[in-house]
Amino acid sequence: MAVPFRRLCVAAGLAAALAQSAGAASAPLESALVEPMARAPEVAAEGAPEPAPVTGPGAGPVTEGEAGAEAAAVGAVTSLPLPRYVSLRGSEANARRGPSTSQRVDWTFVRRGLPLLITAEYGNWRRVQDAEGAGGWVHYMLLSGVRTALVQGEAPLPMRAKAEEGAQIRAFAEPGVIAKVEHCRDAWCELKTGDVKGWVPRAALWGVTPDETID
Repeated sequence: MAVPFRRLCVAAGLAAALAQSAGAASAPLESALVEPMARAPEVAAEGAPEPAPVTGPGAGPVTEGEAGAEAAAVGAVTSLPLPRYVSLRGSEANARRGPSTSQRVDWTFVRRGLPLLITAEYGNWRRVQDAEGAGGWVHYMLLSGVRTALVQGEAPLPMRAKAEEGAQIRAFAEPGVIAKVEHCRDAWCELKTGDVKGWVPRAALWGVTPDETID
């Protein structure tokens, strides 16, 4: 059973378990993935008015194909392309119904380094979603520009010494493992987890667009 990405929260703030984790053994390459970082506090501007719902480009769930298309919009706050991938800075972050600490927490992301897709911006807040399309509004201090990817599929993924089929296999990444993205070119991406580096097919990952180059 895969390690869950998040906890479901109800209005009272209580969490209901999504599933029982299979333990660290289910993702053996993940433990040394990202240097631990302290969780940043959620901050709201004093006296800020209740934000209006965000509409327009980036306001709803985004598909992998849409994420890979040439950016048709930029963030109103950062002027960076929307949508774009980031990662979870710490080991936990609340995803809220709207861009304010007064808004209900719908989900709590619970995996450090989890790749997330930013689809909208409002002040200090970013609307994000995970590989399954779930998410909400997260304070920008809880996010990182470090690029990571989630291994998808049902079988262990060979990590190869070169970006080509038939190259030496250095290790296998289990489905659900999160790894740091070192490079991406053409149909391949180089991942790093712990002391292991290896090239894997881009199509087997969530957290990178189909045509971007990462150096």
